[in-house]
This record gives sequence, C-alpha cells and structure tokens, in this order.
Amino acid sequence: MPLLRPRPSPRARHCSPLLCALHRLAMSSSAAPSPPSTSAAAEYHCRTKHSLTAGYARSPGRLDWANQPNPFVRFSPRAPNLSPQPAPALSAVPYASLLHFPPPPPQPLTVDSLSALLFHSLALSAWKSAGLSTWSLRVNPSSGNLHPTEAHLVFPLPQEPGRLAIAHYAPRDHLLEVRASAPIRDFSAILPASATAVLVLSSVFWREAWKYGERALRYCNHDVGHALAAVALAAAALGWDARLLDGLLDEDLARLIGAPWVERQHPDCAVLLFPAGSDPEVDYGRMSEALKGLDAVEWVGEANRLSKDHVVWDVVYRTADQVKKHNPASGEQFSMLPWHRSPALSEGLYKELTVQEVVRTRRSAVDMDGVHVMGIDTFYQILLHCLPSGEVGPGERQGLQNAMPFRVLPWDAEVHAALFVHRVSGLPKGLYFLLRNKEHFDALRSAMRHDFEWVRPEGCPDGLPLYRLMKGDCQRLAMQISCFQDIASHGCFSLGMIARFDPVLHENGEWMYPRLFWETGVLGQVLYLEAHAVGISATGIGCYFDDAGPG
Repeated sequence: MPLLRPRPSPRARHCSPLLCALHRLAMSSSAAPSPPSTSAAAEYHCRTKHSLTAGYARSPGRLDWANQPNPFVRFSPRAPNLSPQPAPALSAVPYASLLHFPPPPPQPLTVDSLSALLFHSLALSAWKSAGLSTWSLRVNPSSGNLHPTEAHLVFPLPQEPGRLAIAHYAPRDHLLEVRASAPIRDFSAILPASATAVLVLSSVFWREAWKYGERALRYCNHDVGHALAAVALAAAALGWDARLLDGLLDEDLARLIGAPWVERQHPDCAVLLFPAGSDPEVDYGRMSEALKGLDAVEWVGEANRLSKDHVVWDVVYRTADQVKKHNPASGEQFSMLPWHRSPALSEGLYKELTVQEVVRTRRSAVDMDGVHVMGIDTFYQILLHCLPSGEVGPGERQGLQNAMPFRVLPWDAEVHAALFVHRVSGLPKGLYFLLRNKEHFDALRSAMRHDFEWVRPEGCPDGLPLYRLMKGDCQRLAMQISCFQDIASHGCFSLGMIARFDPVLHENGEWMYPRLFWETGVLGQVLYLEAHAVGISATGIGCYFDDAGPG
C-alpha cells in the first residue's frame, strides 16, 4: 500500500452539495427501522471516524521507526518444520476460468498442494529496496503493508498417518512450523471426512496500531477479508472449496492458535477447505467439544518478540473483546451453496493471465496517471465480478453469496459501493451506486437524497444493478473525501463501500461488526485482481472521511 501523508486536519470547511449528498448516502448504513445503536461496536466506529470538522481519529502522530513491529513471527525453540516447495500446480489455470466456470478436479491433500495454496494466497511475492531500506510484499494486500494477519493450518500429517497437525505458517521462509499434533481419532469432528484442512486466521493488532492508532481494529479486519478472498481463490485453483466455519465461537478459535505469544494474538476466523462439489457434514457442537481436547495438547515453541516496546491502544483491545462471538447464532448450521459462475461479458477483456500471474504479480498502485480512459465493457465486467452471485434462481435470496470468492462468506451481502466515475468511455462522469443486495434497494433509496436520479446507465448489462445518482465531475470530491489525497481523483474511477450498520448489529449481534469489514476486504481483493487482470492497477485508501452521522 502507498505511504499516504494526509494534509493537516481541516477544522472548518463547507462541503459541496455532492459531498453533502455522499454524507447523506453513507448515513444509510444506519437508516433501518431499528433504534440508534449504543453498542460497543457503534461507539468504537463513531470514535474512530475521520471528520472534516472534528479532525482525524487518534493515532501516534509520528512513526517510531526504532519500535516498528517485526512483520514475521517465528518460534523458538524451533518447532518441527515442513518445508514445502512451491508447486507449479496453478500455473496452467486461467484466471478468468475461476470466475466463469466450475473449478478443476480437486487435487489430493499433500505437502505440495498445501504449499501451492499458501504460495498463491499468503506468501511473500517480492522484495523491494530503496536506499538503505528493504521490505517485502505479499500476495494478500494489507493496510500500510503492515500485515497483522497470521495463518495457522490444521491438517493430517502426511508422514504420520493417523495424526493431526496444527502448524503456524511462516511466510518469510514459506514453511509450516508444526506446533502441536494429536491422534486424529480423538479429533475427528475437527476434520470432517470429506474435508482437507482447516485454516485459521488471527491478527496482531500492534502491527497496525503502531502506525494507525485507534483505527487499527478497522484495518486488521479489512485485512482478514483480503486474506479470505486470497485463500478462497487459491483453493479454487486446486479444485477445493472454502467456507467460513462461522459457528465456532471465539474460545474455540483461540484453542487452534496455541500459546504462548509475546504480543497478543486475536483469533479471527476459521475456514474449512474441502473438495469442490462435496458437502462436508459439520456439527458445530461436536467440533467445539473436540476442540476442548486441545487444552491438554503440548505446544512447541514460543513466539519471538515483535518490538522492544508495545504501546497498548486500549480501545482497540477492549472493543475486540466486546465484539467477540461468545454464543452461537440461533439455528446456525454449516451449509454449502451450488457453485454459481460470475456473470461475464467477454473473456477477451482479460490479458490471458493465469491465476499465478495475477495473484503473485498484483501490486498496489502508488500513483495514477490521471489520463487513462477505461473502456465501458471493462468497467461493466469488473463490476459484474463484484456481485455476490450469478443469476438468482427461483426462491433464492437476492443477496446470496455463492460466486467466487464471496462464497467463502456464509451471510447475505451487506456491503454496497458508491462509485465516483472519472474517465470511463461512453459513461457520463458522476456519482453511481452498485447495489449488491437487491433486497436493500427500498431502504437505501429512502435514506438518500430525494433528487438522486436512480437511472440505469445506457447499455448497462441486465444483470448489473448499477444506478447513476448524479451527473457531474467528482474528481475534487473524491480527493476531498479521501483525506485530500490526489490518487483518489486520478484513476478511472474510485469508490467507497457502504454497509448496513445498525440493522445488522440489531438483527445478529455485535459479532457482525468485524464481519462487515471482512466483506469489504473480500470485495477490495476482487477489485485489486480484476484491475491487474485487465492490465491496469488499483490501490486501497484507508484514510477517508466517514459520514457525519452519530453511528
């Protein structure tokens, strides 16, 4: 991600009519028939907003380079290592085929296939140098390139039949540190018969808080979404499917990442990886009970200290504890959906790149030329791949997420996109809205300005719910909303993501707060890869002015 240096916080500015319109649009996230939220999630979200009038959220104010957290965790004394070699299994899989067709036949679980999964999702992709500084890039993007996300794998030990391994993934050396093992017969509920492995993601908040302070919880969860999308796509290229084990509780996840850790680890989620087309029988009650047996397992190694000092941003840790999932949702079950292909205009819009070429050579842009004009078919194709599903069948919910990679998420789509179109051939400049769940249309429209057009653009594909809200040059507006960063106005288009907020917390519980960020991260990863696949670049901007509302 580019190093973004926002200008000093403005204390008194009048917003343009279009900017005020966007503020009104963003407030639709809490415009549902539920009372204003006073939850911990809502309080944290309000507290960590950047505001045109009140200034920026609390952060360190400067970068303490001498105390920057180490981006790599290793264990000492060294745990037994599996040193897989990157397998070329994905090199022949066309990127577009993962989105438009069912996955290839599933590969068996081996050290090499696990290597391929990690190499194309969470591994290092390059090393960069400037002057005396050297830093790494990864396949999965991260806010500020700080990478708070750690990965852990639960899988049958290939060299020891009948035993299950729990390993930490070390991306710098591309190896698995086996931290614990146990007889599979004692933990059969953790890996259902048709499953291949369980991948667990956790976050080190300090890595993000070192730079971003109180907003770190937002960025860590957004990065979880990037990682989920990266894993789901890499799994699909191996013929595997990926689905969140969202019925597991926080205490269950904590048992899968082990101890001790010097910097606090926050368990985020677990993903079941299994052959595509199969329907594993997951019993969350039995799985949770089996995980308690890990309390008696001996863990090998202690994690290295990531920095000499650790500044504790209390609101980050406190809120993370308050939005944990402590109780199962009513009637929650693991279920898989039919494999839906994403809508396609033409595969000829892509550069005939393979999955490996797209995911491993993707980079975050640090500048935009302010000149390039995107073809309208390319624009429409990118947005089609941002939709959560293909054609919705009779009786199916409108927001069902069954297209790649959104099918990793078990809830209906809650995130939409407001687009600032700057340079797309044949499309008037202006503010547009991509509706990712048609069931939200009436609530969204009633929450926004009444003079918005809600007009379908001419030539827009039938399956693309894109609406023009207002014509006009949005470049200055996009720059202003993005903390006055020019890069937001120099691309072909930029966008902001709009989520239902109070309604989701009210209907489900506060544990949905981080999951909203996971969904934005999945969507962001799709935009990254789509841009690279058509021959241009994209970047994420974490510094932006939120809506002016209280929630």
